[in-house]
Order: sequence, then C-alpha cells, then structure tokens
Amino acid sequence: MRSKKSWIMALALTSVLALSACGNNGGNNTAANEGNTGASSAPTETSGAEVSGSILASGSTALQPLVEQVAEKFMEKNAGVDIQVQGGGSGTGLTQVAEKQVDIGNSDVFAEEKLKDADAEKAKALVDHQVAVVAIAAVSHPAAGVDTLTKQQLVDIFTGKITNWKEVGGADQKIQIINRPASSGTRATFEKFALGTKTEDLPGSIQEDSSGTVKKMIGETPGAIGYLALSYLDDSVKTLNYDGVEPSVDNVVSGKYPVWAYEHMYTNGEPNATVKAFLDYFLTDEVQNGDVTELGYIPANKMQVSRDVAGTVTNK
Repeated sequence: MRSKKSWIMALALTSVLALSACGNNGGNNTAANEGNTGASSAPTETSGAEVSGSILASGSTALQPLVEQVAEKFMEKNAGVDIQVQGGGSGTGLTQVAEKQVDIGNSDVFAEEKLKDADAEKAKALVDHQVAVVAIAAVSHPAAGVDTLTKQQLVDIFTGKITNWKEVGGADQKIQIINRPASSGTRATFEKFALGTKTEDLPGSIQEDSSGTVKKMIGETPGAIGYLALSYLDDSVKTLNYDGVEPSVDNVVSGKYPVWAYEHMYTNGEPNATVKAFLDYFLTDEVQNGDVTELGYIPANKMQVSRDVAGTVTNK
C-alpha cells in the first residue's frame, strides 16, 4: 500500500508541474504579442459589448470637433479604450492612414480625389466609413458689409480680381483672404462646389492649418474672408449666402445649397474590433440624432440627394 501511495503522489506532482509549464508558455506568448504593436493596440473583449485598446485618428479639422466629442462619449462607455484625435487636414489624414501611421484618416473628400498618381494604389486599400455630411460656407469679418455673394464674385475674390469690399456692395475696405493649405479637404470642397475651380495662393493671402484658427483670424482681421464648416459658425464671423441661398441644414438636405461633402473616416483595410466598435457607435441613433446635429453636421441618411466621387448630385 505504501508503494502505491508514493506512486500516486508522484503522478499528481508531475501533473502540477505540467500545468505550471503551460501557464508560463502562455505568458511568454502574450508578452510577444504585446511587443508587436502597430498604430493601435490589439483589442480585447472585457464585459458585454465593452472593448479595449487604443485608437489614433488624424486629418480633417472640419470633422475634428465631432470625432473628439463622440470619442469622449465612447471612452466613457468603454473605460479600456483610449482615443486620440489629431488635425492636420484631410490630405494628412489620408496619407497617414495609407501609411498605417494612424488607425483612422478623417477626410472631407473621397480618398480617390486626394490620393492620385503614385498614391492611387494606396487609396484602393482604404475602406470608406461615411459618418455625416458637412456644409461649407463663405464667411467674412462682420464689418465687411455684405450678406450674400454670387459664385462669380467669390471666384473673382479668390483669384484677386476683386480686392475691395466696395466692389461687391460692401464697405470701403481691402479684402484679406484667409485660406486653407492645399492639403485641406475643406478647401477642396469649397473650391470644387463653391468656386468650380482650383485657385492659386495669392500674394498677401494668409494660410492657416486649422479651421478654428481660420475663424479666429476672420473675426479679428478687418476685411477678412474665408470659409468654414457650419459646425464652426458663430457670431464672431458673418456667414454669407451663396447666390442668395442660405447655408442652412434644410437647404443642404434638399440640395438647394451645393457646397457640401460627406465626412469620411477611412481605415486601411477592414478595422479591428475596437476601431469597428467606435465606427459602429458613430452610426447609432444616439450619435446621429444627437452629437451630429448638435454640432452642426447633417446625418447622411437624412439627405434627399446623394453625391458620387465625381461630384454628380442625384435625387434619392
């Protein structure tokens, strides 16, 4: 009996050691996986629909306020998620997501429009997630003295043919253009749908990378003109009608006001679980009927017209 008891104890000890070895191997594999990180941490399920991991988004400053607000709400619901949102313009966001430097590239324009020639192949790898519609309005310093500008007047101002507000019925004040850089999706949208042409940067014009800075500059600079997303508009600047049409949500939805674009959040290939959960949250009624409308954007599903990559508008 004594010999049999010794044999049973030895067998039990062997089993314990084997289980311990398996546990150590699992820990080593986890460490290796944690060391192999890209733009985002590998997501892990926590409890229920909660996820964890990190997300880095960059790009459009027109979309930035919405992404930041929704990110804060998403992180409150998912304590294990960290989301950082950076600006830089649509071109920057698209380039960085194409290079896998960020998880999400925010853009006011289709990737195919911005990433061309050598970058055309990179654009094909990007997956488009349309989260809202943004409208862009021409804005001026409040003392400029005008309420509306025609398409041709805007073209003449941004090409330097009109240089004083009195030429368009306003104050006797030199016009100061506050522009966005060429990488800006807001500029691309304004030039394509308001002006109908690309423009050169005129001598004396000012370029700013951020929509927030543009608003500040226009509000503080006599004679200034520029353009902003509706989400940035307030009493510090004068919102100008376009060919007599007010840049209102109703006019955008019906197609009467033409200066608008989809807001895109691009991923390089299909998103991982954490990024997908964030993007899915963007499309919930809570966000679309809450944050989107609250901040001056328009839910894409409310549009009565649609627009393709070429800019062609059709009724839904």
